[in-house]
Amino acid sequence: MTAEKKQRKNNEGEMSFLEHLEELRWHIIRSVVAIFALMIIAFTFKNVIFDSVILAPRNPDFFTNRLLCRLGDITGIKALCINTDPANLISIKMAGQITTHITVALVAGLILAFPYVLYELWKFFRPALHNNEQQVAKGGVLVTSLLFFTGVLFGYFALAPLSIHFLTTYEVSPEVVNQINIRSYIGTITSICLATGLIFELPVITFFLTKVGLITPEFLKKYRKHAILIIVVLAAIITPPDVFSQMLVCIPLLILYEVGITISKRVIKQKEMRHKEFMEEEAS
Repeated sequence: MTAEKKQRKNNEGEMSFLEHLEELRWHIIRSVVAIFALMIIAFTFKNVIFDSVILAPRNPDFFTNRLLCRLGDITGIKALCINTDPANLISIKMAGQITTHITVALVAGLILAFPYVLYELWKFFRPALHNNEQQVAKGGVLVTSLLFFTGVLFGYFALAPLSIHFLTTYEVSPEVVNQINIRSYIGTITSICLATGLIFELPVITFFLTKVGLITPEFLKKYRKHAILIIVVLAAIITPPDVFSQMLVCIPLLILYEVGITISKRVIKQKEMRHKEFMEEEAS
């Protein structure tokens, strides 16, 4: 925003519609610049991104694979020892590897820039908020980012190795050999991590829906059984079709749902307190 616009805002007390659009444009531009800057960094560190991050869950020495294999040795359940024979990945197009490199760098830039993009959105909406709302929204940026990255890490460490093992070893017949395309492999990893990252935003979604009056704690309690069914269906969609993987997803989601009920109660309680204070001020 130019000095002239800032002065006009101070003099008039509010910005015009075009000034709002101009301000929004600069927030979007800064967000896009941040995404592409982090994309370039991710593109540069190709070996780290691919060998140490993306391809790691398919290797026997990956943290989750080693942990499950050790658990399998203790319990005598050999099926827990997964990804002992890493699947070979192929690229079937001449430009397949370079386009995959660019796509992965872009996705990495989006994920890494997520907190900054949220911060830019918060800066845009901040002038329209009251002081107490600004503090809540500022804290919300941090909480939203933490929940998103927690979900991404959960998908990466807990679900990705299980999905890789199941999908690369499953066969309809011994006559059919699995030759996994690198883009298919990366697409599976990306969809799992992003899906869990977004699902872990459930408490934040509950907070805002309660704020605007669309849901209440009573509503969440009443439809808890329906929510459990939806969670089970979601778990079945984003995980391999085995009970262990589905339970691994269902448990944290059920915990997040219960956390959402607690958050909704607090929001309602704060609303009631503000309403009571307002009525007391009106009466006096």
